[in-house]
Amino acid sequence: MRSLRGSDTALIAGRMWPDFVDKKDHDVAQGSSIVSGVSGRYASALFELAQETKSADAVGAALDRFGALIDGSDDLQRLIKNPVFTADEQVKAVNGVMQSAKIDGLAANFIGLVASKRRLFALPGMIAGYRQLLADAKGIVRAEVTVAEQPSAGQLRDIAAALRETAGKEVEIDLRIDPSLIGGLIVKMGSKMVDASLKTKLNSMRLAMKEVG
Repeated sequence: MRSLRGSDTALIAGRMWPDFVDKKDHDVAQGSSIVSGVSGRYASALFELAQETKSADAVGAALDRFGALIDGSDDLQRLIKNPVFTADEQVKAVNGVMQSAKIDGLAANFIGLVASKRRLFALPGMIAGYRQLLADAKGIVRAEVTVAEQPSAGQLRDIAAALRETAGKEVEIDLRIDPSLIGGLIVKMGSKMVDASLKTKLNSMRLAMKEVG
C-alpha cells in the first residue's frame, strides 16, 4: 500500500473548512441527499476528488470494505471510538489493517488523513455519506432494510423489486439484521419511511418468510 501522498491529502483538506471552525449545523446537499457536519464535509471533499480522478466506484468499494471490517471487529471499533489512542497510534493501526485488506490508493490516503486528524470516530458516517453521494450521482435510491433474520437471496430480490417499483428507479439495499425486531420489517428510503401500500407488500413477504422458516 502506498503511503499517504501529500497531493491527495492536501486536495481533500483544501475542500473542507478548517477543523477549528464550528460548522456542525452546515449541510452539504447533492441530488436528493444531505450529508451533514464533519462527516458531510469529509465525504463531499473525497467524493469531489474521486470524481475528478475517475475513481468514484473504486473508492466507494474500498470504503465499503473498510466499513465491513469495522462492523466485524470489536477491536477496530474500540480503536476508532476510544480517545485514549493517539493520532500516531491510530494512523499506524489503520495502515496495518488497510495493508492486510489490500485497501490502497485514494481511499487509503483518505482514511489515513481522517486518522491523523483524530476524526476516526466519524469515519462510519463519512463512509455512509460517500455511499449516498455516489448513489445520488448514479440516480440510485438507497434503502435501509431491517429484518429479524437473514433473508434468502430470492427474498432479498423480491424486496428489491418491490422497492424498485415504488421508487421508479434502481434501488440498492443496505440490509441490517436486528434479532430483537418483532412483528415486521423496517424499510427506509432516503429520509422517508415506506408508504402504507409498500409496507403491506413487504409485510406479506415477511409472512411468507416466516412460513418457510
